[in-house]
Amino acid sequence: MAAKHNIHTVQTSIAGIWHKAKNLPCQDYCQTKTKKDKFVAVVSDGAGSARYGKIGAKIICETLCDLLVNADMKNIRSSVIEAIQIAREKLTFHRHNRSKSAEHLVDFSATLVGAFYQNEQGIFFHIGDGAGLAFRQGDYADFVISEPANGAFSCETYFYTMADWQNCLRFTPFCDKNRLILMTDGVTGFVFSDDFYQIRPKFLVPIVEYLEQEPHKSYAEQALRNTLEDKRAQRLNADDKTILWAKLS
Repeated sequence: MAAKHNIHTVQTSIAGIWHKAKNLPCQDYCQTKTKKDKFVAVVSDGAGSARYGKIGAKIICETLCDLLVNADMKNIRSSVIEAIQIAREKLTFHRHNRSKSAEHLVDFSATLVGAFYQNEQGIFFHIGDGAGLAFRQGDYADFVISEPANGAFSCETYFYTMADWQNCLRFTPFCDKNRLILMTDGVTGFVFSDDFYQIRPKFLVPIVEYLEQEPHKSYAEQALRNTLEDKRAQRLNADDKTILWAKLS
């Protein structure tokens, strides 16, 4: 019989100052789902240039969580591909897609950073920017990163709504890790060095240590939100910001 894990999560999404100035909502979205020994977490950044980027972000997070929580590690890669295809089909027939064709999926452009965890084994699945980080509690020197991927220009990234999305899909396995963090591009510059070989402990460690000790999820989420909404953080990066922390064991 599969063992149940006592998994705890804290996550928040906030609008960046550019969206706030234009009175626009946050385009990020995040979701988690747990079922017996399986855990799925997904964050997505809806493209600011896309008319319905928030919808694209919401649908990919919800679809992946709903479907992958019934998958298995041995077939997880094919399950991820199938789930993304289903999310794309939902957008093809979405009421805002007036042509009801893949041609207008660009209106829903969004990135994808997710993780599947089962029986102490995990894997990141990733399209575009944002990042994933897996490590053991208290050990910030030994970690696995799912790095962002950008195009020829720093402001250019990849989306699951692109025609060649499968060429941009990356998998990064990890094991023997019991803490997980997923984030959108608005947060990565605070967490990692520019080359993504190291973490920035002055930002990450105090956040993680607080989340480890705070028993009230609502307090933890508010503290996380306050950190991301800090005026200095908003000045350094005007993008929407999402961060999701998971205690796996």
